[in-house]
Amino acid sequence: MIYVFVGPTLSEEEARAELDAVFLPPAAQGDVYRAACEHPEAIGLIDGYFERTPAVWHKELLWAMAEGIHVYGSASMGALRAAELAPFGMRGVGATFEAFLHGDLEDDDEVAVVHAPAEEDYRPLSEAMVNIRATLASAARSGVIRLPTRATLERIAKGLYYPERCYPALLTQAAREGVPAVELERLRAWLPRGRINQKREDALIMLRGMREELASHPGPKKVTYSLSRTDAWEEARRRSEQLPSPSEEQGEEPLRESLLEELRISGTFPRARQGALLRALAVEEAVRQGHAVREEELSEVCDTFRRERGLLEAEQFESWLEEQHVEDEVSFFETELQVRRLEALLEPDIAWHLPDYLRSTGEYGPLRERVRHKEQALAESGQERPDLAETRLSEEKLWEWYFQERLGRPVPPDINVYAQSLGFTDEDELRRAVQRERCFLLRLANEVPRSS
Repeated sequence: MIYVFVGPTLSEEEARAELDAVFLPPAAQGDVYRAACEHPEAIGLIDGYFERTPAVWHKELLWAMAEGIHVYGSASMGALRAAELAPFGMRGVGATFEAFLHGDLEDDDEVAVVHAPAEEDYRPLSEAMVNIRATLASAARSGVIRLPTRATLERIAKGLYYPERCYPALLTQAAREGVPAVELERLRAWLPRGRINQKREDALIMLRGMREELASHPGPKKVTYSLSRTDAWEEARRRSEQLPSPSEEQGEEPLRESLLEELRISGTFPRARQGALLRALAVEEAVRQGHAVREEELSEVCDTFRRERGLLEAEQFESWLEEQHVEDEVSFFETELQVRRLEALLEPDIAWHLPDYLRSTGEYGPLRERVRHKEQALAESGQERPDLAETRLSEEKLWEWYFQERLGRPVPPDINVYAQSLGFTDEDELRRAVQRERCFLLRLANEVPRSS
């Protein structure tokens, strides 16, 4: 079995014509490790995520080779990692790899592109700098542009932000900077037939090389290094193992995309994204600091979580786990623990950043105005700290009013736990806030002119 990670550099159809393998989407952190756990003969890395998604770790590639797996890299992320790990035995292939290996290229953005999603076959939406360099070199050799013009165009292309890097943008900017119009027009006319896709060529060379070398059945990969098993590495391994295998993950992709679509059209995606970001940061910080999870901590956070959601009975809890498709209960609550640890760690900073976050969502202005109005109204009526009688409700009715009418949810079984989950000290502090809200709304109702 052979696994190859590929996306915008080369279509799966083109890749399959060169090598009989299982072709997977661009690799993110942990994907190579999970593929290696299935004990393939070889792994080929062409495309991989970076920037917004954690990139493939060097250590998972080293681990794969230490497990006897032949690992190849080319064209894009594969070329970068192969150049960095060539001394350890990773097999790099192609002109892009050679340029990184010898120091002619150093920046990651040389191979970076933005691309369409999986349903559009990861179609590239920008041009890789290595492709532009190869194309301009060919244009200079062909006499389409002069060598000084080639150097100027390379400088301009390199100065473009990689998602905006494309030939139309390059030619437009070159014209603004006074590159001779005659040369630009010659280049524009030549590009459709003359442009070079260096990354694609490198990827094809790698696949052909893998086919030829593996046909001779070279046996397990042998390495001379010893892999250090740090706490961070073991934590990363554990988390990677909890994700679907590469073959299973291919079936999950449409489900994930459909889920994102539902979140987006319902308008809840921004909130969900903020929550997901917090979980990602919490896990990353836990791995970085090598945090261990004690059994008693896990049990405590699980109990707190259940109390907050009214899942006190075992049957209720089991039903919730099944309904939410929580297949690994331990993993879920370990992440929940890390989130709560991070929240506690960052609590002093939250108040500082909260106004800017609310400004970014457009909520700050209206919320600030409501707070000002509320404080003024309560002060004028002497109700800065109103008692229960001033709400005109019993305590039971006050909670029903707040939870059912204001929040549209049942009264929680443990109001104290709920209050603490919101950042209140206890139930009493929440009650005081609810009494203030009730009195403010009563006063507001009296201020509104009524018509008959």
